[in-house]
Amino acid sequence: QVQLVESGGGLVQAGGSLRLSCAASGRTFSSYAMGWFRQAPGKEREFVAAINWGSSSTLYADSVKGRFTISRDNAKNTVYLQMNSLKPEDTAVYFCARGVVLSTSSLNYRYWGQGTQVTVSS
Repeated sequence: QVQLVESGGGLVQAGGSLRLSCAASGRTFSSYAMGWFRQAPGKEREFVAAINWGSSSTLYADSVKGRFTISRDNAKNTVYLQMNSLKPEDTAVYFCARGVVLSTSSLNYRYWGQGTQVTVSS
C-alpha cells in the first residue's frame, strides 16, 4: 500500500555532492523508519542511512559517516539523502525503503522504491 518514488540520482565528479529525494505516500504508521540502501554490480545490497520519522533519530553506515546526511520533511512526506565528498566507491543504485523500526538490516524494511543510479567519476 505504501508507495515510494525516488529522484535525484545522476553523474557527479569525485568530491562533489548530490541530493536524493524519496516521496512517500499511502499508509502511515504511528512510528516508522525510512532508510537508504545501495547496491553496486556484483555486490550485496548494503545499508547507508536511516531515520526514525517521529524522533529524527538516525543511523549511518561507517563508510558514509561525516559525508552523508539523512533528513525528512514531514509536510512533504519526503526523506532526503544529502551526499557530500562523494567517492567512486559510492557508485551504486540507491534505494529508498520504509520499515517499522530503525535498523541497518534490509529485512526490517517492507516497502522499496524503484532505485536511482548514482555514478561518481574520478
